[in-house]
Amino acid sequence: MDEENSTTDHSSTLPQAILLISSLISLSHSIKVFSPKWQIIRSKFQDLLSNLTAIHNCQSAAQIPSLPPLLDSILATLCSCDGLAKQCLNLSYSGKLLMQSDLDIVSAKIDAHITTILDIYAAGLLARGDAIVVSRPSAAASMEDVRFYVVDLLSRFRIGSVEMKKQALLAFNQVIQEDERYVTVALQLDDFIGFLVNLLDGEIQQEAAKCVCLIAQIECCKSALIGAGVIAPLIRVLELGDEESKKLAATCLLSVTENSENVWSILSHGGITALLKICSGGSGVELVALACAVLKNLVGVEEVKRFVVEEGGISLFVNLAKCKEEIIKIRSVDLLQTMACNDEYVKEIIIEEGGIRALVRVFCPKSTLSTKTREMALRGIVNICCSSQNSLHLLVNYGFMDHILYFLRHGEVSVQELSLKTAFWLSGTSEEGRKVMGEAGFMPVLVKLLDSKSVEIREMAAETISSMIVVPKNRKKFVQSDQNLGLVLRMLEVNNAVNKNLLLSILTSLTSSSAAARKKIETSGYLKHIEKLAEAQFSDAKKIVRKMSSNRLGTILSGIWHS
Repeated sequence: MDEENSTTDHSSTLPQAILLISSLISLSHSIKVFSPKWQIIRSKFQDLLSNLTAIHNCQSAAQIPSLPPLLDSILATLCSCDGLAKQCLNLSYSGKLLMQSDLDIVSAKIDAHITTILDIYAAGLLARGDAIVVSRPSAAASMEDVRFYVVDLLSRFRIGSVEMKKQALLAFNQVIQEDERYVTVALQLDDFIGFLVNLLDGEIQQEAAKCVCLIAQIECCKSALIGAGVIAPLIRVLELGDEESKKLAATCLLSVTENSENVWSILSHGGITALLKICSGGSGVELVALACAVLKNLVGVEEVKRFVVEEGGISLFVNLAKCKEEIIKIRSVDLLQTMACNDEYVKEIIIEEGGIRALVRVFCPKSTLSTKTREMALRGIVNICCSSQNSLHLLVNYGFMDHILYFLRHGEVSVQELSLKTAFWLSGTSEEGRKVMGEAGFMPVLVKLLDSKSVEIREMAAETISSMIVVPKNRKKFVQSDQNLGLVLRMLEVNNAVNKNLLLSILTSLTSSSAAARKKIETSGYLKHIEKLAEAQFSDAKKIVRKMSSNRLGTILSGIWHS
């Protein structure tokens, strides 16, 4: 009979206690007086709630004779605390010193209750491994239901077996992918994130790493992870974890290092060395690519970049740019570009380590790489070579000019535009660069692009031609082809085809130094149109007309003189 009463007491008192403590946790957030004391009590409430939830889900709890009296005592303490909370909320207490004393007494009683529960566990009276899993709340569940579920999971983190902890993590990982409210509630529980971070060093490391990784994707949660000290255990996972755990840890670090303030913490815990080791070999493709991405976030800090350079990082990343896997090529090239940006010293090291040759191979038309990868390689080449005196010679030797010409003729629009920008850059590097381009056959290809459907391509082609024909040999080649000059003249008559100033600049350069060009323009039938442009106040058109008039007058005078 007594046993039946005990069971009844347990089954009715425990839910009341759980309901009341959940209400008190919510209520405590609204209390504005004695805040430090209520913050301490709230933390103890959460601890007590975790333990009560675990007891509620434990099949063996009904068999413990000492449990009903304990629950009665806990419920009495909670009722007393409820009264104090309402007095504080309504500012109806009789005196500050008395209320502070009452709060201290309640806080001590909660400590005693928690200690008693832990003693019961220590005595083996409660079996931690046989707790029933609380059903997951529905999508329409209230925040209180969500809180109850999360608190139950926290109780499993605290006192559960390894298997129970794992099941709790699996459940939490599932719900946070579908409903961010569970993360919000977890962050409100003082110990939840801390317990989660501690699990990164335990037997269920992979599930813990997945959980941390999911939380790190939520912008507002990153600071909570950092505050809980997540960096050091994540780096230990990088060093000692299995492949999957390492990938999850790297993904999490990639997320938190978007904020440069976290870079120093990673450096101080040996994270840079761990990432470089992953890149140096023995790891899977995805993990190496992730490590490169994290390092890209880190090298924006000058001291970190110098450390990477000193550790042989440049040579390492150049070798990665040569590997077969495209994702590693992309990430390593991107990393090299980031390191080279506005840093002449790093650019020179990249060139010395064979980086330009590696990038030219990536850009090669014969490779089966994606357009995105080629575009990244081309940007890297321009970025690294833009200030190197020796770069043009290297590019010519590696066949880069032929690659650019191929993509100008046959490339997709995005690659063609980027190749044309590169050709314009090459034409501006030096007179030698312009000579090399003329010898390689750029001129006829550029002229054809004057008739492209893309406005940007047409104008960039005109600018590049204008730059190239500064070289006498290139002017001679240009004029030798009737097609070249004819297309430029024809474009002058087409509305919005190419910026007319660019075309007139080309013609001005040609008529200033080439009698053959002047003769072809005079017999082409387009001179009248140039005269109209001169009347419309185009300055280069005026120069051309004056030059042509002077030439005609000279011819007439010469004829008279020799007649």
